[in-house]
Amino acid sequence: MVTLSAAAVGRRYRYRERTLKNNSVIVAGVSMLPFKKPREGDSYVSMGADATRQVLVDAGVSYEDIQQAYVGWVYGDSTAGQAALYEAGMTGIPIINVNNNCATGSTALFLARQAIASGAAECVLALGFEQMAAGALDLVFADRPSPLGRFMDVVETLEGPSDAPMAPRLFGGAGHEYQREYGVEPETFAKVRVKASLHAEHNPRAIFREALDVDKVMASANIYGHLTRLQCCPPTCGAAAAILCSESFARRNGLSCGVTIAGQAMTTDFSSTFDDQSLMKLVGLDMTREAAARVYEQSGLGPEDIDVVELHDCFTSNEVITYDGLGLCATGEAEKFILDGDNSYGGRVVTNPSGGLLSKGHPLGATGLAQCAELVWQLRGECGKRQVEGARTGLQHNLGLGGACVVTMFRSS
Repeated sequence: MVTLSAAAVGRRYRYRERTLKNNSVIVAGVSMLPFKKPREGDSYVSMGADATRQVLVDAGVSYEDIQQAYVGWVYGDSTAGQAALYEAGMTGIPIINVNNNCATGSTALFLARQAIASGAAECVLALGFEQMAAGALDLVFADRPSPLGRFMDVVETLEGPSDAPMAPRLFGGAGHEYQREYGVEPETFAKVRVKASLHAEHNPRAIFREALDVDKVMASANIYGHLTRLQCCPPTCGAAAAILCSESFARRNGLSCGVTIAGQAMTTDFSSTFDDQSLMKLVGLDMTREAAARVYEQSGLGPEDIDVVELHDCFTSNEVITYDGLGLCATGEAEKFILDGDNSYGGRVVTNPSGGLLSKGHPLGATGLAQCAELVWQLRGECGKRQVEGARTGLQHNLGLGGACVVTMFRSS
């Protein structure tokens, strides 16, 4: 088997990227339903249709204007995307169903952007939804190999056996590694959850809006290692959507060109994910670094230029690791970044003003598009008390094990 380094793959990717037409991609509209606990959620058909109707109103277009649709979900049957969209319209357009674990929503966004940038379409819908059950994530099929089997083999080797659920073992183990490498205190991870709760206080779409302190976070039930229950995102039901269009379509139809996608990249696992025996790489550190590097090159912007970030905080440990991966702080300095308050209002860059997955919830197929919606609202200046003052650039990071990582740079004019 031939394997390439992240740098070599990046060079190949950048060559292919330059072959796309240099069409400006406009984010014409976004929507997000308030997320709900599994027992309180609506059906995926209802949620998907409602998010679609709302995004059409926000963009100022009709369903008949949509030329393609990319629909993301993880737990559901084939062609669930059609079932949801048929409630909003039946115009015979291509509907492509997308499943990429927790990166599903941003993968749908990635495909929609490619359709516009390549000139294949002028107005495209990206929709994500999830109707989830309560409790830890589990395998859908027990009669065939799991796509995460190789991942769990590494965890077993490095961390030993455990009865804990799969995801906390992976991300909790990565947190252990970060602690060993850089001497981070357990309370530092808890401070990430405290920050999330403070941000969510002003987000009516977040499930958990109660202010927390470090003691309460640390005292919640232990899940795995340093991870307590309040440091793990909850499964939720929800839907979100975005409509992308070309600049020429926007101008012909009198749509706002205020928010554009300045750069976007998607990566999957490199050989280092498994070969380097690193739990941080196992949960996507190399994918994040490479995707971010490509986006910074495409957009001509760097970490120092970012005003607001929505990143994949499925566990507090992943947010800490992702600060390094996105270059928001120097390698190994995430603890200082957190303790100095550089991840919140008044600091260097506001991370997860929505409250993130930890407070807002994590309906897998909808998460990436919910992140997109938050950033677009921030760049429009529509976020009320949680508004990041003067926000002009927003970075989105959405990660799925198995694996996939999508990083997107949004910019306002």
